[in-house]
Amino acid sequence: MNPRLVAIVGTMKGKTFELSERETLIGRDPSNHIWASDPALSRKHCALTLDNGSVWLRDLGSYNGTHVNGVKIEQHELQSQDQIGVGDSVFVFVLGHEEVRPRAEVEFTETGELGNVPVLLQEKDAIYLHPETVAPGPHNTRATRDLNWLLKVAKDIGNIRDPESLQWQLLGMVFDVVPAERAAILQLDSKTGQAESTVAWDRLSGPGEIFKVSRSVLRKVCDEKAGLLVKDIASDSSLSAVQTLATLQVHSLLCVPLMMQNRVSGAIYLDSRSSSAVFDENHLQVMTAVACITSLALENARHWQRLEEENRLLRAEISVQHNMVGESPRMRQIYEVIRRVAPTDSTVLIQGESGTGKELVANAIHRNSPRASRPFVALNCAAITETLLESEMFGHEKGAFTGAVARKQGKIEVAEGGTLFLDEIGELAPALQAKLLRVLQELEFERVGGTRPIKANVRVVAATNKNLQQLVNNGAFRGDLYYRLNVVSLTMPALRERREDLPALVDHFITKISRKFKIPLKSLSPEARACLVGYDWPGNVRELENAIERALVLGTAESILLEDLPEDILEAATPAQVPASGFLGAVKDSKRQLIVQALQRANGNYIEAAKILGLHPNSLLRLIRNLNLKGAVKPGSAAVESA
Repeated sequence: MNPRLVAIVGTMKGKTFELSERETLIGRDPSNHIWASDPALSRKHCALTLDNGSVWLRDLGSYNGTHVNGVKIEQHELQSQDQIGVGDSVFVFVLGHEEVRPRAEVEFTETGELGNVPVLLQEKDAIYLHPETVAPGPHNTRATRDLNWLLKVAKDIGNIRDPESLQWQLLGMVFDVVPAERAAILQLDSKTGQAESTVAWDRLSGPGEIFKVSRSVLRKVCDEKAGLLVKDIASDSSLSAVQTLATLQVHSLLCVPLMMQNRVSGAIYLDSRSSSAVFDENHLQVMTAVACITSLALENARHWQRLEEENRLLRAEISVQHNMVGESPRMRQIYEVIRRVAPTDSTVLIQGESGTGKELVANAIHRNSPRASRPFVALNCAAITETLLESEMFGHEKGAFTGAVARKQGKIEVAEGGTLFLDEIGELAPALQAKLLRVLQELEFERVGGTRPIKANVRVVAATNKNLQQLVNNGAFRGDLYYRLNVVSLTMPALRERREDLPALVDHFITKISRKFKIPLKSLSPEARACLVGYDWPGNVRELENAIERALVLGTAESILLEDLPEDILEAATPAQVPASGFLGAVKDSKRQLIVQALQRANGNYIEAAKILGLHPNSLLRLIRNLNLKGAVKPGSAAVESA
């Protein structure tokens, strides 16, 4: 088995990457072998190279550096179980069939009372938390270096959003400035005092070893709310008898509390067994400042995680999958109704003018419902004759009528477990209305020519561009069926009622149609855009899509110009949208003059005027309406007034 990296912290946590290439690149850019969208990673962060059985890790000049076992490296030969820190992620390097050793666990040992220890430091006395107390000068070179280091720590960990990654990266930074052999960051439960989470590292024995921490030391730090420093434990009577420290042969010890709102939320614990690596007061000052920065950064990271989780839950709650375009208030209301009604099995009645997207709403209700994995079946009740519609909807038995040579399933059966969308429900014949009512009430039906009832497990969504209530009042539609269908009702807004969505719709159709016909994308000229926005769109979104398709297919310029739009739209445009000095403006003026002259000759009678012009009366009515010439027509013409 090839050597591999196992991610244990960060966005790639749980993933394993085999190092089969001679060189494996890690970074933020997707062209790397291992990459993550992590702002703490450089585009090309580091590289792993296979060389005669060895694996070398090389930093590629990354901004935040590459760490191995908490130590920043330029180049390093990896050993099995080495931990590599890059950006917010931590990897374990393993060879062959080895498994990743368990992370170091903290074990609290003896409990006792400590006497007076040599050095205790509270936040109010920490000079690096009050930099104005540090006197400038050449004698304070170390203080200047430490302040610069603290600034880097604050900047680096402030950008990390994952609490575990933050703590791991911090350990690597701490090893750069404090000569510790062991380090741990402990998060304590506010009620029990037990460690909720720990990040620990023993630089001598490596990961997997139990990290023993003196409970006596931790209690002293928590009780005093102060950092503790012991330079030489053997010479200190209060700590020399602590069994854990004696067993581990700890020489120097440093522990600082993590404070949040005057409460101890954890601690940073450092020790060293070497007499040549002694902690001093300056290390205590630095670590007290680090603890303050870390407490705030951890709280911010946890708050960020809570917000992300809340945001994810809210998005999941309000997210509606749909193919509709528009974010106007009217469309947002439609999305909200879809979100609320989709999880139920309620029958839905969608009303609205032709071309407003009623079938898209029905599809969105289905896609966001528990029935999404089952069929969505649409049936237009106005597109088929009554006899054929009954067979299409309910199916038929063999021999039920001439030509029924075999049994056929109807749309209701095909939609079993899913959603049946009945478009133009207002056109349904009275006999079929009664049969559909049975489906909604009894959840069963019979095929044409059949005698056995069949159970129906479908959700019905119906749509109409007519006023069903008025049809009920006129006796053209069954009232009981109407009330069964109208459990939840929503009305799709006409395009003229949501003009703010028009630019987004235009861009969507340009992209869609260009891809469909494999033609170059075109922009929309300002004049054409103004004309589209000013038009009333009696055919709604469907008419807009057709207009954009015509303009893209027939237009010869690099953008959609005014003259590429259909005549109906141009005729309805205002003078401000179609400049009078232009060709289109002149054509429009000529049409006006011809129609006015014909109406004058016909004494205002539009039927006679249509004969004079050689037009169908309906075509003349459309022109009169679009050119705003109603005043030139003989008063009392009901047809013109309704136009």
